[in-house]
Amino acid sequence: MRRYACSRNRLSALLVLIGLAVGSPVMAVDIAPPILLANVYHAGIALDDYWVSEKYDGVRGYWDGEKLLTRSGATIHAPAWFTARWPKTPMDGELWVGRGEFDVVSATIRQQPPADAAWRRVHYMVFDLPAHPGPFTERIPALKQVVTALNVSWVQPVLPYKVADESVLKVQLDRVIEHGGEGLMLHRGAALYRAGRSDDLLKLKPYDDAEARVIAHLPGKGKYAGALGALLVETPDGMRFRLGSGFTDAQRHNPPPIGSLVTYRYRGMTSNGKPRFATFVRVREKE
Repeated sequence: MRRYACSRNRLSALLVLIGLAVGSPVMAVDIAPPILLANVYHAGIALDDYWVSEKYDGVRGYWDGEKLLTRSGATIHAPAWFTARWPKTPMDGELWVGRGEFDVVSATIRQQPPADAAWRRVHYMVFDLPAHPGPFTERIPALKQVVTALNVSWVQPVLPYKVADESVLKVQLDRVIEHGGEGLMLHRGAALYRAGRSDDLLKLKPYDDAEARVIAHLPGKGKYAGALGALLVETPDGMRFRLGSGFTDAQRHNPPPIGSLVTYRYRGMTSNGKPRFATFVRVREKE
């Protein structure tokens, strides 16, 4: 028997053709766009090689030249005016409302049909041009030119800068955090746009974050009696621990569902390998 290999793109197209042939709808298959992903910043890198910019706490948006996609490949149904006259060239960026407003932009992109008034608050912060053949240093002016030609207030270029050394980098990080930002991004100037995770792109934050699956709701005591005391969560590598801080009163009375994926922050690891000072951040939405 001969075996045939089939890519996800071909599989998606095949399912559509089958649906047309038999006259029945088929479920769309999300194809994740080929995006550049960041590693965590680590000491010892050659800072001279990198450009620095703010890390925007929004929803990743990949414009493929025709439609706006999440990092997982789902279509973002923005109002028609939002993407009108956007170029055929792909753009990579962040849908962003403001510092500390992730929940607002997340709710906005999920609402169907799109709420025009909510989208008026959204900015598309463009930080890269995936189809540009040159290194990042050359993509910076090209990006600025593309966004400037659009001439719309809700599409803005992210213009990075250089830092002299780690002490200056720390000053810049402290300044962003002081004003409610999330952290910094460092992009290697000589790097081509390549899908996947590497040191070509680094993220620097004053804390670490990760995701875990909710296994159980643990009951509260004292002032939390009758409500959630902590979540029992499990990391992708099978480690389980209690996540008991960071919740609002409303979240304690209506906790994240069992089976959902949550994001938590922490500061290093304990001697037994568990996150230190772990704090709940949010339920991880499907993007």
